[in-house]
Amino acid sequence: MRVNWKSWSLNKHQHVLVKLAVAVLLVGLAFRLFVSRSKGFASDLESPVLGKEQVQGPDLKPPVSVEIPENEDQIPLDIVAEKCDLFTGDWIPSPSGPTYTNKSCPLIEGHQNCMRNGRPDPEYLYWKWKPRDCQLPRFNAGRFLELMRNKAWALIGDSISRNHVQSLLCMLTTVERPVEVYHDGEYKSKRWHFPSYNFTISNIWSPFLVKAAIFEDNNGVSTAEVQLHLDKLDKTWTDVYQSLDYMIISTGKWFLKAAIYHENDTIVGCHICPEKNLTELGFVYAYNKTLHYVMDFIATSKHKGLIFFRTSTPDHFENGEWHNGGTCRRITPAKEGEIEIKDLNRILRNVELEEFEKTAAKAADNGVKLKLLDFTNLLLLRPDGHPGPYRQFQPFAENKTEVVQNDCLHWCLPGPIDFWNDVIMEMVVNG
Repeated sequence: MRVNWKSWSLNKHQHVLVKLAVAVLLVGLAFRLFVSRSKGFASDLESPVLGKEQVQGPDLKPPVSVEIPENEDQIPLDIVAEKCDLFTGDWIPSPSGPTYTNKSCPLIEGHQNCMRNGRPDPEYLYWKWKPRDCQLPRFNAGRFLELMRNKAWALIGDSISRNHVQSLLCMLTTVERPVEVYHDGEYKSKRWHFPSYNFTISNIWSPFLVKAAIFEDNNGVSTAEVQLHLDKLDKTWTDVYQSLDYMIISTGKWFLKAAIYHENDTIVGCHICPEKNLTELGFVYAYNKTLHYVMDFIATSKHKGLIFFRTSTPDHFENGEWHNGGTCRRITPAKEGEIEIKDLNRILRNVELEEFEKTAAKAADNGVKLKLLDFTNLLLLRPDGHPGPYRQFQPFAENKTEVVQNDCLHWCLPGPIDFWNDVIMEMVVNG
């Protein structure tokens, strides 16, 4: 059989041309489809068809080691890079300033209302506390109130506790203004209620935590020694102790005052009483005895809430003390090592830390939640945060060289003490 090679070659050539044409057509179509899908890629991801498919979304929760910007004030409370020492850190600039002002908060006591009283330098308002090893979220008033729904807080102690309770109330007032529902005859103990949250905060005046007869006016002028019963707790706070969910208990500076000491209803000695023919026992004796008694009461109380014990705060009197011309004129925070803690403040703090350490394990064994608030070093670096001469209204209005009493112990509001609340909330939420 002869094959017609010419006919077969022609047919083959035509077949190749057809295949080539089809291939070109397919490539062109594929290219158009690719370009079309590329232009519509973003909208395709949002199509209803994709929306119905079970596609797992990205995990938006950051890892534990996430880095948080240093200048960010409003960090979510449950995002803390790692556990750290909240009490070791630095004061860094905070351009946003305080969360409240003396105009927005009507609860600031006159002696701490520095801006109203005419303090001319506002720089002390623009710093914030920054722990060195982790981020500390700013106090979130709304979340705090939600957490404290149907709860009761009390701040128990002296005028520094009163200073602190005003700070806390002012920060919470940015969400809801509380109603004062109680005060004692001298307006030293008070209680406030937040109606929307059924939450109460009390300030309980008990400067020694034990029973004391005090003969002193509001300016600290005494007419007689304090009569101090070292073995009898002050019922002002112990009578309401079990009804409280949270407490901050503190004392300190009042033990430096002249006092007669009682035990078993018998005078056993004194502190600064040269004319009484009594044994000079010194304030350390009384402070050790008192704190040991207080701590033992707490550790064995079976209390089911959370109890903070706060160390005493430093003062920054220079060239004198409260009643003999001491002043505090600094207008910026100090750097670490620039200011030494005074001997008396150091002694008080050492007693406090020693008694807390003795009691902490016993409290834990008994199921009592007891935590330490050691703010001593945090505030040691803020000599600029006191009212100074501006504890009274316009002290230099009539005479610019007027000699006035300075307050270098309490704290301006707003001011450094506001940052206690950042630390306390972090300890409540994540501690």
